[in-house]
Amino acid sequence: MSAPDGSPVGAERSIGQLFASATTELSALVHDEIALAKAQLKQDVKRGAVSGGAFTAALVLLVFSLPMLNFALAYGIRTWSGWNLAICFVLSFAANAVLAGLLALIGVLFAKKAKKSQGPQKVAASMKETAGVLQNAKPHPRVELPEDRAPAAIETVARSSS
Repeated sequence: MSAPDGSPVGAERSIGQLFASATTELSALVHDEIALAKAQLKQDVKRGAVSGGAFTAALVLLVFSLPMLNFALAYGIRTWSGWNLAICFVLSFAANAVLAGLLALIGVLFAKKAKKSQGPQKVAASMKETAGVLQNAKPHPRVELPEDRAPAAIETVARSSS
């Protein structure tokens, strides 16, 4: 087993190595959180696009199919039932309105899913939490030692931090 910088876990590492390792790990964490936020945002955009597409399809169906479908359906109902032509036209419009309502319902369901997703907000909260922890971290106080003892003090700090 080894540390991220390749040295064995129990080995003594210098403060510079520890700082470099911590910086590398923090950088990797930030990059991973940004990648997660991008992936979740992409998924939300897809859901929004499906919702918009369903609403657009409902509108297009209602606008462009009404004249032809109403005439064909109304005359078909009149031929089949012998009812008054006005009643047949009302029934054909009702059939188109029900179909458009079903497409609009699909659009609403996808819009709710896209709105309900809290992916990017969770990642942003996690990043703020990480930043808060790092801001509250305080370095160890430095003790000034005579110059003749300075190398021994550095060695002691390096041993105690590993």
